[in-house]
Amino acid sequence: MDPVPPSPSLRRAPVQRRSAERLARILDACAELLDETGYEQLSTRAVAIRAGVPIGSVYRFFGNKRAMAAALAHRNLDRYAARIDARLAAGQPVDAYGAIDTVLDEYIAMKRTVPGFALVDFGVPGPSAADSVPDPTPEAASEPAPAPAPAAELETPTDDPNHLVADRLCALLATHLGRTPDETLRRQVLVAVEATDALLQLAFRTGPPGDSALIAETRRLLHAYLGPLLDRTG
Repeated sequence: MDPVPPSPSLRRAPVQRRSAERLARILDACAELLDETGYEQLSTRAVAIRAGVPIGSVYRFFGNKRAMAAALAHRNLDRYAARIDARLAAGQPVDAYGAIDTVLDEYIAMKRTVPGFALVDFGVPGPSAADSVPDPTPEAASEPAPAPAPAAELETPTDDPNHLVADRLCALLATHLGRTPDETLRRQVLVAVEATDALLQLAFRTGPPGDSALIAETRRLLHAYLGPLLDRTG
């Protein structure tokens, strides 16, 4: 079972392997239920049942479902970056356009195949009042009562998800293309991320396969804008 990297939304990080495996099961269950019920109907109780853990185990890690979904988004970003890094490393030497294709192709592959990714990729839907309320359950009576979630837990990391994605991509592209990860490159990558996010939301609005024509247009846009900026000879 893959380890779960530390997330800012975790109340406590797992120390022992058994605890880490339990956290991974919780996040796997969260992802499955997102596909089945959507975010609004997601509950910590349902996740606990699906993961086969006491509800108190969920509350040891998360104050509410929003914090849980935020940890899933954090794991998604780590796995996305790892997939890109592995492909770029295996394809050395790589040019700017090949790197752009890798970044786009890995996102599309995750969008189509990774549980829960269609609703929670690298960020969580906007907060609602229910996000801060723990789910009352019979199981919870035998567990320590969770404290009300502090305000900091109601939001996923303070940075906008697209900024987090841009930071990770900037570092990866700089490493594999021999560029300096300065503020100019980060700004250029952020522009590309924001534009791609908007276009792919449109492309995947009708379902996981996505609109192939809109995906092709997204690739053209990235090649035209980011390609020459990343190409050292351009």
